[in-house]
Amino acid sequence: MNGQSKGIIIEIRAGAGGDEAAIFAADLFRMYTKYAQSQNWKFSIPDANNTSLGGFKDVTVEISGPEAFERLKKESGVHRVQRIPKTEKNGRIHTSTATVAVLLKVEPVDAKINPSDLKIDVARSSGPGGQNVNKLETAIRITHLPTGLTVFCQNERSQAQNREKAMEILRAKLFELKQNEQSSQISQERRQQIGAADRSEKIRTYNFPQNRITDHRLGKSWHDLENILNGKLDIIIKAFQKN
Repeated sequence: MNGQSKGIIIEIRAGAGGDEAAIFAADLFRMYTKYAQSQNWKFSIPDANNTSLGGFKDVTVEISGPEAFERLKKESGVHRVQRIPKTEKNGRIHTSTATVAVLLKVEPVDAKINPSDLKIDVARSSGPGGQNVNKLETAIRITHLPTGLTVFCQNERSQAQNREKAMEILRAKLFELKQNEQSSQISQERRQQIGAADRSEKIRTYNFPQNRITDHRLGKSWHDLENILNGKLDIIIKAFQKN
């Protein structure tokens, strides 16, 4: 199995930093979707938890396209931003974080799930601010009881479509968990890092005052922050490919 023929699922979550972290999560969402558009990849949004200031508490993006996983797999981890938020009255630079998880979509045969291990709840889909946007109970929450993993999907039109999307995401999460457990390098430490989103734990820093993006794994910086956040990710992706 490889990223040539499979789609991917990207989960972006606001970390430390309150409203600014949610706005940064939206910036990352825009970066990845603009990159997907530049590659002529298809993408959809199974679920999004908006904030009143235009950010995301969390958002899930499903992308289908050639080499999508190979190109974006290095995006997983804690991303840190340093800038003056629009809501900052005193001009102080704030540091906030958001987390990114890139999961490979898998077929049912690659991540078999026992139906008795699932708890499935239905609810009304909701829009920004908790407004119900669908009077029918089309949203789906699936909990995998043995692991405690939970997936929520609400943006498809029917309950069946949301259930299908939720199962796709759950399979991807279980497959990653299985792969990690089978390898000698179990990524418990990485999962804890993504869960905590501590400011000191990061793979990349986006420094607005200095117009600089630094990838801490490569030890390399680029002074082209605006273009990269607008989807010009190839410069970073190619640096990883050469490394």
